[in-house]
Amino acid sequence: MGEVQLAALLCAFLAGSDDEVRHYFDVYDTKRYVRVDCETPDHVIEVGMDGTSSARDSVHQALFYAHLTGKTPVVLMIDQDGFEGRFEYEMRHVTEMANVGYARCSKGAILRWVESSPMRASVTEDGEHDLPATGNVGAACDLGAVFGRDALESF
Repeated sequence: MGEVQLAALLCAFLAGSDDEVRHYFDVYDTKRYVRVDCETPDHVIEVGMDGTSSARDSVHQALFYAHLTGKTPVVLMIDQDGFEGRFEYEMRHVTEMANVGYARCSKGAILRWVESSPMRASVTEDGEHDLPATGNVGAACDLGAVFGRDALESF
């Protein structure tokens, strides 16, 4: 499962969010667009994969999306190997310096959360989120660092 599929699954955790949202802009009379991996009413989220130098582009993309939308930029790294590697380490520090939200989620935790969704009340009709905020999955995919602990309660 690749980055696009994992980003869509993560985006599904967030009520009121959309994945692969296009935003258009003009450059020298040419219409261009970017696709935001996941967008909520308040955040633009770029998803990157660990172990790839292209993950560094995530900060640039998140900041540009924020420029286009006026929303808060977030980089969310997918951890595939269970430890903080070189690019995750870089991203953690660079996002802090750039004032960009940062979170890291285990690929396994994302897949377990999706697989277990039929066994719990997931996204409600009231538009509540289905974020893994507690337990093993919550520890392996801590989005509270980005959205705030209180926001997880009222997202």
